[in-house]
Amino acid sequence: MSGNPKFVNPFHRPHCLAAAAPGGKAKLTHPGKAILAGGIAGGIEICITFPTEYVKTQLQLDERANPPRYRGIADCVKQTVHSHGVKGLYRGLSSLLYGSIPKSAVRFGMFEFLSNQMRDEAGKLDSTQGLICGLGAGVAEAVLVVCPMETVKVKFIHDQNLANPKYRGFFHGVREIVRAQGIRGTYQGITATVLKQGSNQAIRFYVMTSLRNWYKGDNPNKAINPLVTGVFGVTAGAASVFGNTPLDVIKTRMQGLEAHKYKNTVDCAVQILRHEGPAAFYKGTVPRLGRVCLDVAIVFIIYEEVVKVLNKVWKTQ
Repeated sequence: MSGNPKFVNPFHRPHCLAAAAPGGKAKLTHPGKAILAGGIAGGIEICITFPTEYVKTQLQLDERANPPRYRGIADCVKQTVHSHGVKGLYRGLSSLLYGSIPKSAVRFGMFEFLSNQMRDEAGKLDSTQGLICGLGAGVAEAVLVVCPMETVKVKFIHDQNLANPKYRGFFHGVREIVRAQGIRGTYQGITATVLKQGSNQAIRFYVMTSLRNWYKGDNPNKAINPLVTGVFGVTAGAASVFGNTPLDVIKTRMQGLEAHKYKNTVDCAVQILRHEGPAAFYKGTVPRLGRVCLDVAIVFIIYEEVVKVLNKVWKTQ
């Protein structure tokens, strides 16, 4: 014969293998990329959604025993704009902005670090693992960033209700708080904050992981449209709001200017229940629902898109 025919292995079935693993092993996100992308996403998101956070905090601080100063969301916005102008809805933004960037950076960096350790050989993360990684991310951001940031933010907003506000800006406020109460003054409500952030991120990442796994099916590298990511984010955000708003209310009270009247987190919960009833644990739910759903959707969309860009310019293993 003039030449040997190419040997074909009868057991080799490339098409079947491709069908069995259409996307191959899932690509992992380097924690460094997650930190950078998370910080960018957090900074952009808070500038968009802060007014809803302001209204939510005002309604949670508006205790029934006073009697209440606001008749609802619209009345809170109306009174604020009438007394302080539109910029009044952004009081406390600086403290939240300075904290939102590192908060999101820590959250996504820790989540990716933990999830990279827990994924299976195909690079897949199941829903339970997503919950555990989310819990770890939430606790980390609570201790390192959220508690001091939220304490300063709540004090700023509460301070605006006084006849003679004493805080003239972010750095002045922080200096006054530390001077009067020490560093521990920025860590009021640490227990409530850890519980809130831990449960928050556990719920959100559980829902996001579940929805992503459902959408991708057998292809772990299937691309997700930003609009779909946004819908998943809204769903995850809504789930976290209904799941932990009571903890958010307790945290806000523990960080306000009248936090001294509570012995601890449990005493705060007991006093709210005794004097204001169970419904008080869901004060500010509607504005928080709007803010959080936007928050989670925007953050996840921006995060995913920034990671895509970083993958092109920053090559990692």
